[in-house]
Amino acid sequence: MKSKTYEEFVEKFKPKKTADDCYTPPTIYEVVKQWACNEYGIDPAKVVRPFYPGGDYKAFPYPDGAVVVDNPPFSILASICTFYLEHGIPFFLFAPTLTCFSGRKVFKQMNHIITDCLITYENGAQVKTSFVTSYSGGIVAQTAPDLTKAINRENDRLIKANTKELPKYDYPMNVITAAMMQRYTRYGVDLKIYADDCHQVGSLDAQKRAGKAIFGSGLLLCERAAAEHAAAERAAAERAAAERAAATRWELSDREKAIIQQLGKARPPCTTYYYAEPGKGVVMDED
Repeated sequence: MKSKTYEEFVEKFKPKKTADDCYTPPTIYEVVKQWACNEYGIDPAKVVRPFYPGGDYKAFPYPDGAVVVDNPPFSILASICTFYLEHGIPFFLFAPTLTCFSGRKVFKQMNHIITDCLITYENGAQVKTSFVTSYSGGIVAQTAPDLTKAINRENDRLIKANTKELPKYDYPMNVITAAMMQRYTRYGVDLKIYADDCHQVGSLDAQKRAGKAIFGSGLLLCERAAAEHAAAERAAAERAAAERAAATRWELSDREKAIIQQLGKARPPCTTYYYAEPGKGVVMDED
């Protein structure tokens, strides 16, 4: 059995969980900070961030007039809010949306700002995020459509900027890639490529001239292997179509059809005309 002294010794070298593993993208934080400052008249120069790796929010040197705007570890959020309320330190903190109302002890002492935001944090985690604040004014919960729009706009921009959109290519059956074989596996199609039947390539000659390549490389196939590839493609397509066809389809009852027949009768009928107009294609007109 390990001694208590040994366990205490090991404990000293473990990183203390005083910061959230979900580090906030700087631009997302700035959106939240700006909204909080505008909404509650907070001086941006007074904002502090005590939650960082290795930090201790209780021992943090809070200057006079400091306001905490930060993303704390959610697991101890209730304790953090209690500490700030007891010490008169105003705050605006990130919080998990689905359990935002869980802090029973201090629930009515703060406001819960509920947003519809799925923030992608720097570690890749996606968390439904809202906020809690000591700036309540007697309000304990409210929605924030404007904050939601601002966060989602920046979050979408970051996702797009950090996601490399792969081009879509179509290849002859004499070319096969790992992505194609992954699809065949998904639909239960057996396919084997023999060493003598293929040649590994990073790009086709036509792609080289265009400065393009096969993502992840591919294989050039002999005619026999290409025929087997084509058969695998057909089988996968058939099984994909069968899966779609197997989806449950709900039909309307006679009662629901009768309701539909009565809908829209209060509106005057209109006639829709479709005609071709030079330079504009097909145009719809109604009277």
